[in-house]
Amino acid sequence: MDVEDKANFKVVMVALDPQAGEDGIPGWVEDAFRAENVDFVYEECATKKDMARVAGDADLVWVLGGSKIVNAETLPVLKRCGAVIRTGSGTDNVDVEAATRQGIVVTNTPGAHDDEVSEHAIALLLSLVRVIPLKDRELRQGIWGRAPLPNHHVFGQTLGLVGFGRIAQLVARKMSGFEMTVLCNDPYVTDEAMSAKGVEHASLDEIWIRSDFVSLHCPLTAATKGLVGERELRMMKPEALLINTSRGPVVQESALIQALREGWIAGAGLDVFEEEPTPADNPLLTMDNVVFTPHTAGHSDLTQEKQWRLSVESAIAFSNGHWPESYVNPGVKPRWELS
Repeated sequence: MDVEDKANFKVVMVALDPQAGEDGIPGWVEDAFRAENVDFVYEECATKKDMARVAGDADLVWVLGGSKIVNAETLPVLKRCGAVIRTGSGTDNVDVEAATRQGIVVTNTPGAHDDEVSEHAIALLLSLVRVIPLKDRELRQGIWGRAPLPNHHVFGQTLGLVGFGRIAQLVARKMSGFEMTVLCNDPYVTDEAMSAKGVEHASLDEIWIRSDFVSLHCPLTAATKGLVGERELRMMKPEALLINTSRGPVVQESALIQALREGWIAGAGLDVFEEEPTPADNPLLTMDNVVFTPHTAGHSDLTQEKQWRLSVESAIAFSNGHWPESYVNPGVKPRWELS
């Protein structure tokens, strides 16, 4: 089917996370669609019945936030759908494999968060190295100088990046002033491409063994779930720090708790957890050698505008028969002819 042969292209937003769009849908969004003769509908969907009623005739389904409504059970009711937009970089809440089998392209908007997440990963790292959160807490309690002095340095050290997409590439570039050795592992990036960015390809085992700091930047897939467990943590240097701004389940949290308690590694900076929100009794929350944020790495004063804009641009690209800037299932055989 040719997208351009259809009289009306219909975009249906089936989930809008209040945190992701706390100001509601900007007025310009509907104006932009109207200018392209695209019909736009928003209605929250919680069940398969909702999806059939609201999006059964949708050409494109849009999820903004962490809703898991686009899954193997609901996808078959999307009779016309050729694309799903998941605003954000992660698509683990969308059943990408089922969509691929159905000829549905799954697109995301990593560009909306690249700078923010890269800066956040660096901020967690520097906070740990300089012991900033602990010293801040003690000063607020009227305590002067009890917390340990910084026992790390960044200049000239070795940084390991697991994954080398756009965020990791920004981390490498922004940390270049520290004249670090940067190791990287990503099965989808060639050694030549890594070398062109000034980083050295390494096996995962080399990253665990050689790095002073390891920063995780891989998507959550069947292959990466539990990627960092007891074996990997025991291979790391006892003075090493682990940073995770990707997805919580990439790290086996029970193994990380043990590693931090027993000194296999020196500390961790976490924006994500296996379970979110993380339980109040999570042992990690009692540890002074861990810095936390509540899955907010991708947020800034620019984020919402960027995520709306990139999502709308992707939808309009589809309506005009074009591939979007970013999509996560390159093996898909799309329902539409896309140029």
